[in-house]
Amino acid sequence: MSEDNLPVFAPALKQQMAFSLGWSERVTNLPRWKEIARAKLWELTLQNPIQTDFASEIIDEVDRGAYVARKVAFNLTNDSRVIALLLMPKGTGPFPAAVMYHDHGSMFDIGKEKLIKSWDDEARLQTSKTWAERFFSGRYPADALARRGYVVLATDVLGWSDRGPLTYDAQQALAANFFNMGSSLAGLMAFEDTRAADFLASLPQVDQQRLAAVGFSMGAFRAWQAVALSDRIKATVAVNWMATAEGLMVTGNNQLRGGSAWHMTHPGLLQYLDYPDVASLAAPNPMLIFAGATDTLFPPASVKDAFEKMRSVWEAWNALDRLETKLWPGGHVFTADQQDYAYDWLNRQFGM
Repeated sequence: MSEDNLPVFAPALKQQMAFSLGWSERVTNLPRWKEIARAKLWELTLQNPIQTDFASEIIDEVDRGAYVARKVAFNLTNDSRVIALLLMPKGTGPFPAAVMYHDHGSMFDIGKEKLIKSWDDEARLQTSKTWAERFFSGRYPADALARRGYVVLATDVLGWSDRGPLTYDAQQALAANFFNMGSSLAGLMAFEDTRAADFLASLPQVDQQRLAAVGFSMGAFRAWQAVALSDRIKATVAVNWMATAEGLMVTGNNQLRGGSAWHMTHPGLLQYLDYPDVASLAAPNPMLIFAGATDTLFPPASVKDAFEKMRSVWEAWNALDRLETKLWPGGHVFTADQQDYAYDWLNRQFGM
């Protein structure tokens, strides 16, 4: 074993990371490539994507001026009924909308509350305020977008907030138990994230042709993964999660430590698709993707390699103008100026 918990024959295993379904210049039929790669990704999730009835209900709401913040319950899957937070502009709509995906951060007592300001739990509210100060310039990113006239939905990943709390060490046991039952923790997250987008699109106040995915950190992974699996999402904002697999397999990186990697590990994926290949299944739809120049989680050289591969895919679709990759000064954050830039970009995609 190496100091990074890799087997001594890791170089041989890495040679099997052929990304056999990844995009290359040899791909001539882009829609067919996308169809085959998406089917393989779904297969690797180990999920049975049953489309059960949402049966939603409003549990509570508070007035926030231009919009209303609601706590809603609905059937996220055939197995799980969840509590979500929903921000609804006042008026009749239809409104543009965004499903917002929360990060990991090893902070499990809040999930959706990292993005939307809560109102009925003082402990969660105080923790989320600290989180917002640390990563979001003191803002709640979803509330900032709702003030622009968007319907915004946020749900918890299994293990966070109302669906937890998980602990850092327990992630491995949870993932192993999923595998023991013939399922996958990462696959469940992927499936549930597509279902969240479906639920948002089902609301009568939502314009289905102006539905976006927005995510930070693990939430960015969730955002581009969801659009890779579903045509429901029409535009994507992904902040601070993109690099090549090889570039993440370096000493000290989280991908080699276990822990948070379990939520983003589909067994066998890297035999078929690299991370930028998965994200590129969103093409030719619009995507804005950020990285931090001093983000220690994502080595800049690897980020740039991933961005370049993604640009090649959008260019092959003759849609390079619909992809924007941006390296910001600073680290692993989604600051107020970055939020404003992203939301202005999103408005342009939706003709606002």
